[in-house]
Amino acid sequence: MGRRHRRKLPAEPVVAEITDLGHDGRGVGRIEEKAIFIHGALPGETVRARVIARNRRYDEALCTEVIEPSPDRVEPDCPWFEQCGGCALQHLAHDAQLTFKHKRLVDNLTRIGEVEPDEWLSPLSAEPWFYRRRSRLSARLVRGKGRVLVGFREKQGRFVADVGYCRVLHPDFSHRLSSLSALLGSLSVADAVPQIETASGDDGSAIVIRHLRELSSEDLMLLKRWSDEQGIAVYLQPKGPDTVHRLWPEQHALQYRLPAFDLTLDFHPQHFIQVNAPLNALLIERALALLAPGPEESVLDLFCGLGNFTLPLARRAGAVTGVEGAEELIQAARSNARANGVDNVEFDVADLAADVSSRPWYRRGFDAALIDPPRSGALEILPVVAGCGARRLVYVSCNPATLARDAGELVRRHGFRLKSAGIADMFPHTAHVESIALFERP
Repeated sequence: MGRRHRRKLPAEPVVAEITDLGHDGRGVGRIEEKAIFIHGALPGETVRARVIARNRRYDEALCTEVIEPSPDRVEPDCPWFEQCGGCALQHLAHDAQLTFKHKRLVDNLTRIGEVEPDEWLSPLSAEPWFYRRRSRLSARLVRGKGRVLVGFREKQGRFVADVGYCRVLHPDFSHRLSSLSALLGSLSVADAVPQIETASGDDGSAIVIRHLRELSSEDLMLLKRWSDEQGIAVYLQPKGPDTVHRLWPEQHALQYRLPAFDLTLDFHPQHFIQVNAPLNALLIERALALLAPGPEESVLDLFCGLGNFTLPLARRAGAVTGVEGAEELIQAARSNARANGVDNVEFDVADLAADVSSRPWYRRGFDAALIDPPRSGALEILPVVAGCGARRLVYVSCNPATLARDAGELVRRHGFRLKSAGIADMFPHTAHVESIALFERP
């Protein structure tokens, strides 16, 4: 992104016709041949907007009036939608959100990857509210308001949005923002808590409080009392992520169940898990349906985490190998396998950006593979996938641009064919696009 220029902003609002949605959910239009990205505007609309930033190639603006509305426009359920940056698309009907996300996947595959699947899969979607079982909330003591604000940042990203509740957070936290605000405000370090992380399992929740100064004994007592009253575990993070530790209660565990596979997975509040529990279950079922592992087949699961896909795969396949770069996640995966009586799986800690061809598991070869990489994609390990012998590959992606790039490589360089692809609405009301694709080769 180029340098922003905040000087010489137009004093009067501008009028723009919106032709598209950008990757972040902002409406896209043009003013005198210059692109403009407008928060709160939808394709097909004519809007009046206030320019908030100028750039050599484009301007940024906030919609102040909808002159001609889109038929897909709806009234946001959240009264703070205009200010809060936690959601980008509440003003767009949910079905239309799915259409937008599918279009983004199509556009990325055809434009970046220059590939198209033999079949487009129907979108996976579930209840679009109260779904976020993991979140990172900002906290800030605002002396002018006399309290600590807790929530997502405002749309322009500088301040914490002042909201009363949040309809996308897990029910354990959606109406507890004021309680968290009061809790932090009561601490001696109220001005030194920049964030809170929330984590919810099927039967309980926890918070992780990042604090920049040492807590007093009275602070610790207040946190323990709040934990008992609210039934939510409290973890503390005085420095880096490796300093996270449980304060209260003395015993606590988070877990989620996958009934279709008779599995229960334990996780730590800071472990990566898929944010949307019902959608995660649907995504696992689709991944296994696409990969269709047989009882005599061996499957490789790269970026396996704590076993979210690995253990369900082990219920269907002959043998599964899960590989992940984070040792604490592999330890959790091994523990989950033991707890669920899964004995046809092995796990290994490995840097997946490095050469893993000397690993014993790699030399054995595989019939199929599944990868669930980070946003940066899987470009470095595509030769690993191609060289392991797998004839079927399921690719779960949280970034359609890197999926598209990698799809082009798999097809043109490694001999795969893109059989099917589709979206999964992991983050309703946001512009985030989760997707899944199946590749096969002769």
